[in-house]
Amino acid sequence: MFIRFFQELKSANVPVSLREYLTLMEALQVGIDNRKVENFYYLARACLVKDERYLDRFDQVFGHVFKGLERELDSLETTIPDEWLRAMSEKFLTEDEKAEIEALGGWDKIMSELKKRLEEQKERHSGGNKWIGTRGTSAFGAYGYNPAGIRIGQKESRHRRAIKVWDKREFKDFSDEVELGTRNIKVALRRLRKFARTGAASELDLDGTIQSSASKGYIDLQMRPERHNNVRVLMFLDVGGSMDWHVKDAQELFSAARSEFKHLEYYYFHNCLYEFVWRDNARRWVERTPTWDVLHTYPTEYKVIFVGDAAMSPYEISHIGGSVEHMNDESGAQWINRVCQTYKHAVWLNPTPKEYWAMTPSVSMIERLMEGRMYPLTLDGLDCAIKELMK
Repeated sequence: MFIRFFQELKSANVPVSLREYLTLMEALQVGIDNRKVENFYYLARACLVKDERYLDRFDQVFGHVFKGLERELDSLETTIPDEWLRAMSEKFLTEDEKAEIEALGGWDKIMSELKKRLEEQKERHSGGNKWIGTRGTSAFGAYGYNPAGIRIGQKESRHRRAIKVWDKREFKDFSDEVELGTRNIKVALRRLRKFARTGAASELDLDGTIQSSASKGYIDLQMRPERHNNVRVLMFLDVGGSMDWHVKDAQELFSAARSEFKHLEYYYFHNCLYEFVWRDNARRWVERTPTWDVLHTYPTEYKVIFVGDAAMSPYEISHIGGSVEHMNDESGAQWINRVCQTYKHAVWLNPTPKEYWAMTPSVSMIERLMEGRMYPLTLDGLDCAIKELMK
């Protein structure tokens, strides 16, 4: 069964390795607390899933492979003597509740009746006063009322059924196909890292201290600068027009990038890049920065990220004077080419789903200018973009 589980995960493209599978086997040899299925579920997930985006696939595979397992383990509990169950339940009953139970015939009578009804009942029931169901006054069921009732299947039960854990699929939003939220973007952007030690020597270098102390014969503390992410990012963000539909996505990406990168510079543009950009949208016509200044200010090791839906008139890209807002002296294509020639690592993130790109000619034009380095703003698309930037 476990080998099949491992194979099914591989077939579902969940990246599990033999080492992780062996780790799960070692953990199982130690034992699972109380033989609960949910404990096994959490153990398997912790051992086999190392990336949040695969949690939903894991839940689906787990539910498929181990379907019915919770019922098998539940059946083991029927061997517990009735007097044990009676003693446990009575511990939580008040004197008034005990009196009400006795008025119904006592614990033995109720348990005998439950067994009888389990054998007789063949279908779901709701709102009655006899069968095991919901919202009724029967002594057996959920979400109803009976002072001496036995709760069966109610959400607030202290003994939750394990099937609720993976069937709820609380992580179904962590899919490669969904657009990202700020938290998920941060997780993805953390792969865009290049560490370097800069600044004052303020951190203990343990390996250096050991080596120096061993060679000198006395404790010789060695210090070193802290490691920092040395990746430098330059973002160009499209605003206004059709991008109004994607404000949430752009804001989340920008917010995540600002928190993840110490060296982040950003500028805004509208539809296509031209001879000037800006940082304050409210003052865009009075506080503009020449694009030439941007290209000459930031070194070529910067990673460039364009963010925009690339939806515009084709003339805005290909023609002088094609801009919808001003008379541009050079085409947008020329400026995008200059950026790509200045910065080796440049990508374009498009918040529009990829299946719609072909419907807008300008998107294909921008994609060609970027030499195919346009990616959808999804987990999978952002991963591909980061791999391109780290080449």
